[in-house]
Amino acid sequence: MAIVRVRQHVNPLSEKYQQPAAPPDWAKVFADPSQPLHLDIGCGKGTFLLKIAAQQPHWNYLGLEIRQPLVIAANVHQAELGLTNLHYIFCNVNNSLRSLLTTLPTDSLQQVSIQFPDPWFKKRHQKRRVVQPELVEELAAYLKPDGTVFLQSDVKSVELEMCDRFQEHPAFMRQGAGQWLETNPLPIPTEREQATLSRGEPVYRAVFVKKSA
Repeated sequence: MAIVRVRQHVNPLSEKYQQPAAPPDWAKVFADPSQPLHLDIGCGKGTFLLKIAAQQPHWNYLGLEIRQPLVIAANVHQAELGLTNLHYIFCNVNNSLRSLLTTLPTDSLQQVSIQFPDPWFKKRHQKRRVVQPELVEELAAYLKPDGTVFLQSDVKSVELEMCDRFQEHPAFMRQGAGQWLETNPLPIPTEREQATLSRGEPVYRAVFVKKSA
């Protein structure tokens, strides 16, 4: 996989990222758009999705990422591997998610993951964090009942804030009585997760389920 060098952090509030992404023709993106969909928000280089899509062909996988060079490279790798259940989109999820989700087949969105998002430590920058109340509201509207949202971070304050945002929404219920998950429920770890654990540092994980109507 070729090395793509980009800025580590991108300000989603800058003017460059205010144009919502246009939804693709899902029938051209996926061989079977009716398959259950896993959405990975902030997919980075997309390595996690490349591996899991190859392992689970009966699911579709969609990665959203704000750093365009990473998306271009990831879609090249997807094409090279011939994975017809995987696609990446360059977008600012905080202004593009609704326009993308409204065009998906009804109830196809069944899993969401948000893994190691940019922490934006400075207080004045925290409005740049990806998990805002509006994002939670949009996922509540389009995630299939009993669908899941998996959150993980190596920054405890960031994980707590994400959990609080989902806990505050009446559509979501946290699994596990508020305890951190000891293991990743997904079959493939991200590179960041592997690196963090190899250093003996903790990873904070939680799963939220969308309540049935």
